Amino acid sequence: MKKQNISNKILNWYDNNKRHLPWRKHTSKKQKQYFTLVSEFMLQQTQVKTVIPYFENFINKIPNMQSLAKVNSDKLMKCWEGLGYYSRARNLRKTSKQIISDFKGNLPENIEDLKKLPGIGDYTSRAILAIAFNKPIIPIDGNVERVLKRIFCLKKKNEITKDNLNKKIFFFGKSKRSSEYAQAIMEIGALICKPKNPICIECPISKNCISFKKNNFEIKSKIKFNKIKYFEAAIYNNKNKYLLIKNDKFNFLKNLLIFPMREVEKKKFISSISRKINIKISNMNMKIILNKKNEKPKIKNGYMLDKNNIESKILPSFTKKIFKSISKY
Repeated sequence: MKKQNISNKILNWYDNNKRHLPWRKHTSKKQKQYFTLVSEFMLQQTQVKTVIPYFENFINKIPNMQSLAKVNSDKLMKCWEGLGYYSRARNLRKTSKQIISDFKGNLPENIEDLKKLPGIGDYTSRAILAIAFNKPIIPIDGNVERVLKRIFCLKKKNEITKDNLNKKIFFFGKSKRSSEYAQAIMEIGALICKPKNPICIECPISKNCISFKKNNFEIKSKIKFNKIKYFEAAIYNNKNKYLLIKNDKFNFLKNLLIFPMREVEKKKFISSISRKINIKISNMNMKIILNKKNEKPKIKNGYMLDKNNIESKILPSFTKKIFKSISKY
């Protein structure tokens, strides 16, 4: 089958089956650049279904590049609250300021300039060029990588190197509709070529898939190791007000409000009779002792937050989870 026929089949499938995502709305070229920039930052390490409501709220509150460059930190963080990886929000604002000052408010159209912007690496720069500028590029995310592995039945490490995948990506051919074409292959990975139980009967390119012909869909996933760390959180409550601090000690949740904490040894965690909780954050499993304090700890820059005012403050999900846990006892 000719490559052009394969690409047409992929685009036909996409036209009839794509998800109606808010950043895919038909809009001006300028707004498409902004929608693509914001969505790609949010989609770094976060699933599409999680991002959708955050994106809609963010665009409603901060509708364009100019407003993003001028937004104050409190409003920015409130719009990002709960999405995690808060450095993305800070980098996004830095990038918008640099776009305004260095590129007259327009996203640069080349990979070198894009990668100079804060928070934009190789994948994000390629995604922006493909989606926002219709460049003949297919960025390889987890979904595209899985489609390629299945099409070529790649199993060995030396077969699935970055260079090898880049060489194989245009096996499908190219298209003048580069923006939709790149998103179409991502979409096939997300909706059809799933990690488990791929829906081959609905796949537009199953006839070109070696894994389908061999009935061998297993893909060896990369083993992710989450660090396990142990902490003690000081819980001080006075008349329904709880002591929080602005985090300048730990690399995670930098500059956000958390309960006073310190890292402890595993044996202290095991031996403690206080209430304990587990919270997963980034690539770390946090095992935390919730240690009630009768006297207010001597801490600089402490902040007493009324529990009834939680929603009015910018709090990471991490802190809210601790609040939820301590409210049970």
